[in-house]
Amino acid sequence: MGLTGKLVAAIEFRAGGDVFHELITHKPHHVSITSPEKVQGCDLHEGEFGKVGSIICWRYTHEGKEKTAKQLIQAIDEEKKIIKLKMLEGDLMKLYKDFLITIHIETKDGIDLVSCTFEYETLHDDVEHPISLLSFFIDIAKDIENHHLQKA
Repeated sequence: MGLTGKLVAAIEFRAGGDVFHELITHKPHHVSITSPEKVQGCDLHEGEFGKVGSIICWRYTHEGKEKTAKQLIQAIDEEKKIIKLKMLEGDLMKLYKDFLITIHIETKDGIDLVSCTFEYETLHDDVEHPISLLSFFIDIAKDIENHHLQKA
């Protein structure tokens, strides 16, 4: 029996929350341009980018290893700037029974925050919580921010 968990991180995003939401939701295949050392690509397997029910597959390098993540776009709320991605296949599914990622852009006191929530259930009690993956997401968000600030 595995353990369930929830990890949340939120960081300031100075390049504009709309920019981040648009990229992650509608143009995830462009993330490799902003963070090429970490993300090598995002391919569309079914449907359309930015559409609920579509399936995308990420190719990325985490902790020095090339990995993949096939995800279902489970929900999108354009007004609240939320996307929910359910993990279907890939390296994480060797460790986790369920893995849901929610990315949300919030604006508080004129500051845009990118928040990322992992909700998961491990396959076994000895599987580590995905803290390094959450840190990896923060690093990608910083890369995206720096890329867009350099363009401005």
